[in-house]
Amino acid sequence: MIATALVRGLRATDDLAHQAVVTAMERAQLTHANSVLLFLTPEFARDPQPALLAASKAANCMQVIGCSAAGIFTEEEWVLDAPAAAAMVFGGDVALAPAHDVAPDTLVFSLAAPNALNSAWIKAPGQRFGGVSGDATGQGPFKVWCSAKVSSQGRCETFIHGAHGYIGVSQGIRPLSEPLEITQVSGYDVIALTAQPALNLLMRELPLEVREQEHLPLHLLLAGVIFGDAANAVSEGRYRLTPIIATNSDDRSVTLSTRLTPGERLFWALRQPLAAERDMRLTLKRLDQQMHETPNFGLFFPCMGRGPYFYGGIDRDLDLVKDRYPGMPLIGFYGNGEIGPLNQENELFQYAAILGLFKADV
Repeated sequence: MIATALVRGLRATDDLAHQAVVTAMERAQLTHANSVLLFLTPEFARDPQPALLAASKAANCMQVIGCSAAGIFTEEEWVLDAPAAAAMVFGGDVALAPAHDVAPDTLVFSLAAPNALNSAWIKAPGQRFGGVSGDATGQGPFKVWCSAKVSSQGRCETFIHGAHGYIGVSQGIRPLSEPLEITQVSGYDVIALTAQPALNLLMRELPLEVREQEHLPLHLLLAGVIFGDAANAVSEGRYRLTPIIATNSDDRSVTLSTRLTPGERLFWALRQPLAAERDMRLTLKRLDQQMHETPNFGLFFPCMGRGPYFYGGIDRDLDLVKDRYPGMPLIGFYGNGEIGPLNQENELFQYAAILGLFKADV
């Protein structure tokens, strides 16, 4: 009673959304859907309303939820370079419904435009997971929709009724050092780690082929800020990643995108396809250990910086999920940020992949 479809075309027309829903309905053997999850490529973002109405009519329901994104996919294929619509239809006892009176341990499927994000919403009650609408430029426009209408708030949050789920987070980096104590900062600049110049320690840990480049590839370098006991923090995924904005040769400091304080611990990390693939395998293994059952469908939200372009034209993250759960209905998009749980709180991730696996309640 759950199925997906993806349809691409030469132009962004409402017929693409209509055909995606009709095909998914046929595969699920439904005459009407309880809910529709609909993702559209950026070509729809200026005025998605005709496509939403077409999807609603095709599904015979008003609960159409989704957003525009740089790229979209199902278990069949991904699209990054053409107008397209991806739909997942829900029938039987499974449905998406507005989130009200959220309990702390309740899963809340969450979508947002970049300009609608704030920490209060992300940290609100419930175990939130999902992604941030985006496009290849990062400039927009961005759209999020609920109940077959564009959300004026730029956000949407729903429960998944009739199913229980498990959320996995793959941050997908190669650690370059052990966690080191921050001993001196100035604003966003980390000046010293363990009383040594931060830049010296970063350069010492970089692979030779990176260190010898004329300009450091800052888009691939990160700092990981750990939570709790440092001994197993990295292997257990207890860290949040912070991009490196600049390196400063005058005082040998490193400028991060987040203010940190003395006493916190960080490690240097590198974005690397092989490391990301390895981490995705570990995330799937951890989810298997949690579930002890075969999921009926999946929702997947990788960063747009971790899709096919990162992997040289093949989305290894998506392929790993498909290989582990062949034939499972799966839908998602490449986002401008990823929302998921970390250290018993909700976090906004960068360069991560968030996977939700769901089993219909008996």
